[in-house]
Amino acid sequence: MSRPELEPDPFPLRRIRVTAVRSVTPRMLRVTFGGEALAGLTLAAPDQQVKLCFPRPHQAEPVLPAPDPDGDIMRWYAAYGAIPEAERPWMRSYTIRAHDPAAGTVDIDFYLHGADGRAHHGPATRWARAARPGDTLGMFGPSAYFATPIPLGASDWTLLAADGCSLPALATVVEALPPGHRAVAFVQVADATEEQTLVTDGELSVHWLHGEASGAEAVVDAVRRATLPSGKPYAWLAGEAGAVRALRRHLVEERGYDRRAVDFTGYWRHRLTQDDAPTPEDLAEARERLKAAGGGDGGGGAA
Repeated sequence: MSRPELEPDPFPLRRIRVTAVRSVTPRMLRVTFGGEALAGLTLAAPDQQVKLCFPRPHQAEPVLPAPDPDGDIMRWYAAYGAIPEAERPWMRSYTIRAHDPAAGTVDIDFYLHGADGRAHHGPATRWARAARPGDTLGMFGPSAYFATPIPLGASDWTLLAADGCSLPALATVVEALPPGHRAVAFVQVADATEEQTLVTDGELSVHWLHGEASGAEAVVDAVRRATLPSGKPYAWLAGEAGAVRALRRHLVEERGYDRRAVDFTGYWRHRLTQDDAPTPEDLAEARERLKAAGGGDGGGGAA
């Protein structure tokens, strides 16, 4: 999969404000954002990821560097990193669940970690549980520079695998399936109350697996045991980083899938946050994804 052709988009930094909050399931909260900065936003593909910047407890809004005048994204990230830690916003990755161009809003779903929706609070979960209309976040992205194209319809069928944290992203992929395209999804959620209706024009079969996100290896076991369709596959995998890597190894090494046809993203890591340094496995995964984005053979690395 090659990197998309870059477009001269405006610098992808926005301040967005909460307009509505509602529960989708007991553990999934949907926050709708609006604001003038969302005017003109376009989403050309599913699974559009952004970085949300959360203010520190003593701040009404996140402190963020101004957009780089030359549009240099890396220079902006350096300026962000130079903000003193006590003032620097927490930054977390999320997927835009839905976009309403007419209303000028986006929806972002927040997974509330813990069996009761209260345990394991990180800054994003704490913020989401207390979110009210008017609250402000920073949003970096989406950007064509970081986007990974999803070749839906280019294969004979599609394999999807996700846990509760990555279910919002999977839902956007499902919604983008071409009419009649066959897809098989394995989705792990805490229990039956977390299952969601997935709307699609494709021919979708969903296997719901129940268990806490910490047991994400259940997805790997379920795929291993499954009789999957024949023909040329494309696989989209998302969830806990270790489980995603294990599933990719199974598909490439045991089932013989072309590794370039397996798109994989570790959305979270056991006992680690995005503030923690990357592990050797994380770095290997990043190298592998860069090779795939550049159209190389994808050899070595993460899996």
